[in-house]
Amino acid sequence: MKLSRRTFMKWSGSGVIGLSLLRMGIDLEPVKAYASQLKIEGAKEVISICPFCSVGCHIIAHVKDNQLVSTEGDPEYPVSEGSLCAKGAAMLSMTRNPHRVTAPLYRAPYSDKWEEKSWDWILKRIAARVKETRDQGLIRTNARGEQVNRLENLFSLGTSHMDNEECALVHQAMRGLGVVHMDHQARI
Repeated sequence: MKLSRRTFMKWSGSGVIGLSLLRMGIDLEPVKAYASQLKIEGAKEVISICPFCSVGCHIIAHVKDNQLVSTEGDPEYPVSEGSLCAKGAAMLSMTRNPHRVTAPLYRAPYSDKWEEKSWDWILKRIAARVKETRDQGLIRTNARGEQVNRLENLFSLGTSHMDNEECALVHQAMRGLGVVHMDHQARI
């Protein structure tokens, strides 16, 4: 966004006037309350759970015409009392961001361009690469000759975008492959 000197002066002046009115005792709460109701008028209120960590803060989602139009913290939820972290507070913008990736992208080795690929293609590619890596690095026995089936050249990092059940499934899948190096973003 390019900010001209004139626009900067207008915004600065508006801010000074707004702060001055607040100091004079003019209550802007009714105006704020009315303005906040405009965007959710006619929307259905749904209590949901923030998916980003194990705290599970409640989120009040407002849905209008099958579209998410507003999100806010639930003041009746005893853990967060309506507060949301940066990830939870940004949930609405994450669903609407025009830069959000909506299809798998692939960049070939040494290429500088991303290509959109189908889910079938990308999942087969991932499976082939995991199998190739596992075949190259699987340690079947330890120094004493005991069977260990350990895979040390593959690493798994969990994400806060997964719920507990998804994390458990990924953990079990990685253990099934023999992966021993695992961590989770929520711990880091």
